[in-house]
Amino acid sequence: MPASDHPRAIRSYVTRAGRVTVAQQRALEALWPKYGIDFTAQLLELPALFGRVAPCTLEIGFGNGENLLALAAAHPQRDFIGVEVHRPGVGRLLLGLEAGALRNVRVICHDAVEVLEQQIAPASLAEILILFPDPWPKKRHHKRRLIQPPFAELLARALMPGGVLRLATDWEPYALEMLEVLCAAPGLENLAGGRAFATRSLERAPTRFERRGERLGLAVWELGFRRSLNRR
Repeated sequence: MPASDHPRAIRSYVTRAGRVTVAQQRALEALWPKYGIDFTAQLLELPALFGRVAPCTLEIGFGNGENLLALAAAHPQRDFIGVEVHRPGVGRLLLGLEAGALRNVRVICHDAVEVLEQQIAPASLAEILILFPDPWPKKRHHKRRLIQPPFAELLARALMPGGVLRLATDWEPYALEMLEVLCAAPGLENLAGGRAFATRSLERAPTRFERRGERLGLAVWELGFRRSLNRR
């Protein structure tokens, strides 16, 4: 399994030295060839990757994989790619995929910006999910926030016409910033209209970050955007 580090000026994450359990390490070694996608500067061919033609969802920063596992089990007719840089979460997802005999998921352990830039073909995804990205609350760290105009352009480029981008955060200032950035992004249309937030997606499984926020009494803001049918 390749290392996730790759030179770039500013990243939206810090690689934490989280403890990888023995089971997760075994999964990273034994199951990566089955489910993993090594990062290369070549576009992925999704039909070849999954052995069929099907709508594909990309989840960026899947954490421990709870939502991705639930979606893949509930929708065997769809394909899923998960991108995550933290190895314990990747190992846990691999274990879940094997336990559930799920064959419609592939995993990339690499920086999502570079994955979108170099591995995801334009207009190839039916859906992109970004749930509870790091809000980097301190002002001096705002430059690390993932949702910024250049990244919004990458998201729009990756979505097929009519494809949907869904986001969620429990940090209100970041929610407002994401809404501003995405409303201004060429080719994206707010599903809620104007500058409104979306209602909660019933399909989404609560993540551990969301459950922790609920215990702290934090509200959740959701956003939904569609790639316009008239690409520009």
